Amino acid sequence: MRQISFTIGDYYHIYNRGTDKRTIFRDEHDYKRFLALLYLCNNSEAVDMRNYFREGSSFANFVNLFKTEKISTLVDIGAYCLMPNHFHILIFEKQDAGISTFMKKCATAYSMYFNRQYDRTGTLFEGSFKAKHVGNEPYFNWLFSYIHLNPVKIINPDWKENGIVGLEKTKSFLSNYAYSSYFDYFGKDRLESVILNKDAFPEHFRQLNDVDNLISEFNWHSTKEEPL
Repeated sequence: MRQISFTIGDYYHIYNRGTDKRTIFRDEHDYKRFLALLYLCNNSEAVDMRNYFREGSSFANFVNLFKTEKISTLVDIGAYCLMPNHFHILIFEKQDAGISTFMKKCATAYSMYFNRQYDRTGTLFEGSFKAKHVGNEPYFNWLFSYIHLNPVKIINPDWKENGIVGLEKTKSFLSNYAYSSYFDYFGKDRLESVILNKDAFPEHFRQLNDVDNLISEFNWHSTKEEPL
């Protein structure tokens, strides 16, 4: 059981993975489905997902998802990363029960999609999502770096223990990894950038403006309590 209470005006690191460490994103469509849900589920009003994800619809039609207007949002998202068997989100509690409501909507909608897509039943995620309070600038910077460097594990599984090997290759890989907010901070503008509300997060994020800074920040504040 998650031993944490969410307080309006505070920041949190949210993460979870597939049950038994199973893969929860099998292909591009799965990743994009979850990205769309990060945007659509962050809505104080009820959302009928069937209006957006109709059977047989092409993903080209999903462009309109990120143009959907919302009266108010449940949370603010500052950074995220989707990995094959888990995800990370840096999030801000802006209204009572906002994080819990948002995560329940996302997890339920994605689990229903995944089970239907792959003809399976049962729990997809490893229990309730995990959460850690983010309460100071050093941890903020470390977490921002940790989330955006996470995909390096795909091409260099031991990078956390042994360091980055092939810096230019790593930079190129991260710059083309579309399933993280790295793209929105260090790449070009794209539709998915509306998932984020950068204005709700500390300005010192802007100081971490390239891969070298992220690596330095990660190494400087590295901790044995790294999740996933």
